[in-house]
Amino acid sequence: MTIKIAGTFFKDDEGRVLHLRGVNLGGSSKVPYTPNGATYLREHFYEHRTVSFIGRPFPLEQADEHLQRLKAWGLTFLRFIITWEAIEHAGPGIYDEAYLDYITEVIKKAGEHGFVIFIDPHQDVWSRFSGGDGAPGWTFEKVGLNIETFKETGAAIVHQTHGDPFPRMVWPTNNSKLAAATLFTLFFGGNDFAPATQIDGIPAQDYLQTHYLNAVKQVAMRVKDMPHVLGYDSLNEPSHGYIGAANLTEFVGRLKIGACPTPYQSMLLGMGHKQTVGEWTLTPLGARQTQEVTIDPRGTTAWLPGYECLWKQNGVWDIDSQGQPHLLRPHHFAKAHGRPINFGHDYLRPFINRYAAGIREVHPNAIMFVEADAISDSGIPQWGKDDAQNIVYAPHWYDALTLLTKQFRSGFTLDIRNMRPVVGKEAVQKAFNAQLKHRKDEAQQLMGDVPVVIGEVGIPYDLNNKRGLYTGDYRQQVAAMNASMTALEANLLNFTLWNYTADNTHERGDLWNDEDLSIFSEDDRRNPKNIHSGGRALQAVVRPYARATAGTPVRMSFNIETGVFEYIFRHDKTVLAPTEFFIPNYQYPQGYRVEVGDGEYEIQRETQTLLYRHTDIDVPHFIRVLPDPAREIKPKNNWRKMLVAASIGYVAWRILRRKR
Repeated sequence: MTIKIAGTFFKDDEGRVLHLRGVNLGGSSKVPYTPNGATYLREHFYEHRTVSFIGRPFPLEQADEHLQRLKAWGLTFLRFIITWEAIEHAGPGIYDEAYLDYITEVIKKAGEHGFVIFIDPHQDVWSRFSGGDGAPGWTFEKVGLNIETFKETGAAIVHQTHGDPFPRMVWPTNNSKLAAATLFTLFFGGNDFAPATQIDGIPAQDYLQTHYLNAVKQVAMRVKDMPHVLGYDSLNEPSHGYIGAANLTEFVGRLKIGACPTPYQSMLLGMGHKQTVGEWTLTPLGARQTQEVTIDPRGTTAWLPGYECLWKQNGVWDIDSQGQPHLLRPHHFAKAHGRPINFGHDYLRPFINRYAAGIREVHPNAIMFVEADAISDSGIPQWGKDDAQNIVYAPHWYDALTLLTKQFRSGFTLDIRNMRPVVGKEAVQKAFNAQLKHRKDEAQQLMGDVPVVIGEVGIPYDLNNKRGLYTGDYRQQVAAMNASMTALEANLLNFTLWNYTADNTHERGDLWNDEDLSIFSEDDRRNPKNIHSGGRALQAVVRPYARATAGTPVRMSFNIETGVFEYIFRHDKTVLAPTEFFIPNYQYPQGYRVEVGDGEYEIQRETQTLLYRHTDIDVPHFIRVLPDPAREIKPKNNWRKMLVAASIGYVAWRILRRKR
C-alpha cells in the first residue's frame, strides 16, 4: 500500500482517508543495549565509543512476538526510534554497520506484519552525557567539553552521576544548562554566535549538522526502497539552547526544577567559578523558588585540558587583570545580523530545509515530519512555498501536570496555554480537547494544509508512587489514558503513543531517567500464551477506530464505560473502496452489533475488521458499534458530589436564614 499526503490527510491507493494510530518503538532505544546503558547504571558510562545499540527496540528473535501484539492492539503506525549515537558512536564518520544491518531487518519485518513507519532520530537535551540521549559523546569532546566534570560544574544533571533517587522530571532543565545549551547553540546557530569556534577547520554549525545528516542518511540508504517507510522526523524536540536569550543574567526556558543557573552563571561555573543560584521546586500550581544554593566547582572546569570556555573565546565574557569575570555581551544571543531573533524561522527552518534536501538525495519521496521546541513552546516556523514540501507537522502533547507530578486528577489540571487551573472533569476534558485543537490550528496557520501527527502522547504508569504497579489496580492509569485518547479522537488526530518498551520493568520503567510511560511491561506479562498479557491500561489504549474512510471524517468517539463507538463521515463519490474499521476483540470479547444510518456492513472478527459500504445518498453516514450483549455498567460512587451538594445547600440555608 502506498500512502501519500493529500492536503490535511493521508490517503491510500484507493483514495481513502487514513487514520494512523501507533506507538513509539521503543522507549529504551535511547540507551545502549551492550553494555546495558540504563541510566541508573554508572558502570561503563564514559566508555561511549565502544557501545552497541543492537537489540533496541528488542532482539531480532523477539520481533514477531512484539509486532504481533501491537498489531492485535490496532497500533500499526510506528515512530521508529534510532539515535545519532547508535549509528556513529565510535567517532566522526565511523558508522556501526552491524547496527544498521540489525535495524534494517527489524524495519523490514515490521513491513511484513503490515506496519507503516517513520524514522525518528531521537534526542532529548542533546545527549546521554548531558542528561538525555541522542548525540555521540565525541560531539562534546570536539568543542573541548569534558563530559566527566559536568556534575561538579553544574553543566548537566545526569542520572548516572547523580544517583538515586533521580529528581522527578528534572532532566528537561538541562536544556538551559551549559552542556546541552552550548551544543544546541552551535548546532543551530554556531555561524552567527560562535564564529571563532571551528571543528577540524570547519565552522562548528556546519560540522555538527553535516555529521548528523550523514548519519541519518546511512539509515535512509538501507530503507529507501521499503514502501512502508513513509519518511523521517527531522529532530526530536529541538532546543534553541541560548539562541534568543534576551539577557544572559536571566534564566532561559520555561521549566524550572532544581538548581537553575542563568546562562552567564553556567558559563562561569563551567570555568570553575563558585556561584549562588536559585533552586526551584515543582508544586501543583507550578514551579516556585524555595531557596538559593551555592555550587562550588572548587577549580574544576567543564573543559578538557588545553581548552577554555568557547563563549569566552567568542567575546561573550572575559576575565579582568584582577582575575574577576565580567559579562561583556549580555544580549549576545538576542539579535543576529542587526535584528531580533525568531529561532523557529531563522534557525530551525533552514536546518529542516537542509535536512530534507539531504535525505531526499537518497530517499526522493520521503515525507518529512517536523516539530518545534517542545519545552520552551517557541512555536513552529512560518512555512512558505520555497520551503521543503511534502511535510507533516508532528508536535508532542501531554497533560503537563500529570507528566510532571505523576499524579492524575480527573477533575483538575493546568491549562498549559495560560497556566491557569482547570476544575471539574468535563472542564478538564474540554481543556485537553482544546489544547490538541490548538496543535491542529497552528499547523494550518503557519504551515498551510498539512497533516498533523501527534508524535508523542501518553501517560506515566508509575502514578501515585507506583501504587498501581504493585497492586495491579490500573484504574487511575486507564482514566488518565482515556482522557488523552478522547481528546485525540475529538480532534480526529493521527498519533503515535509514547511508548512501547519491550524490557520495561516496574522497578526501572523505560530504563531512562526513571520514566515509565510504556504501554507494555515485562513485569505485567503473567500469561505468555495471551497476546494481551503485559499490556497496561488496555481498556483505554485498545479501542475501535476508522482505519480508512471513503470520504471525509466528521466525528469519531468511543465511550469506554458503555463500549459504544460512533463514527460519522461524508463520502467521496470517486472512492469505490469500503470504509474500514478496526474493531478490537479485546473490547468486544462476546461480539458486537452494528447500527448504520444507511448502506451495508460486513463483520470480520478474525481480522478485527468491520467493512462498511455507504449508499449514494448525499447525507453524512453514521455507524455505531455496541457490545453484544450490552456491557454492564457499575453504578458510580457519587458520595463526593452528594457531600458538595449538601455543603452548598447548607451554606445557602444559613445565608437565607440570616436575611430573614
